[in-house]
Amino acid sequence: MGEDRLRVAIIIGSIREGRFGPTVARWFASQADRRGDLDVDIIDLAQTWLPDVLTDDGGDPPPPVRDLAPWLSAADAFVVVTPEYNHSFPASLKNAIDWYGDVWKTKPVGFVSYGGMAAGLRAVEALKPVFTELHAVSVRESVGFRNHPEQFDESGRPTDPESCNAAAANLLDQLVWWALALREARAKRPYVS
Repeated sequence: MGEDRLRVAIIIGSIREGRFGPTVARWFASQADRRGDLDVDIIDLAQTWLPDVLTDDGGDPPPPVRDLAPWLSAADAFVVVTPEYNHSFPASLKNAIDWYGDVWKTKPVGFVSYGGMAAGLRAVEALKPVFTELHAVSVRESVGFRNHPEQFDESGRPTDPESCNAAAANLLDQLVWWALALREARAKRPYVS
């Protein structure tokens, strides 16, 4: 891996049956792969089996938590793919965020959302203060799919690729800038929270 290559973890936040998240995540990963300066991991929370009850005994975390930890720790940046459920984000996503409190610190987080008329943006707005509390940096640009089933064809490709591909490029440009800047800063001096 080259010095300037970055590892981006794309996290699928929904674990519901019939969810649309994997379609959106695959499309976004294809956009990230086109850049040539990123290594991309897709993390599907429906396949991680994280426990719902967080422990605070200071002992070893449960095996599913230990198994996912290296993937998240290796990431220089994150992109959260989230639907909007009841004007917010899925509980499965909050559970994952809480299991790995320190892993988010001083790393950028971008958002790709989907939903009805609001395009999942209320979920994104609810997530931003959560990540801020964990000392992560939320990038400004995001991608949102309004009435998402209409935005993709039966093979999982966007019906208006020009618009969403441009939004993805803007998000990735900001994510890369912040990831490089924060990686350099972490290497020079420890972050004090």
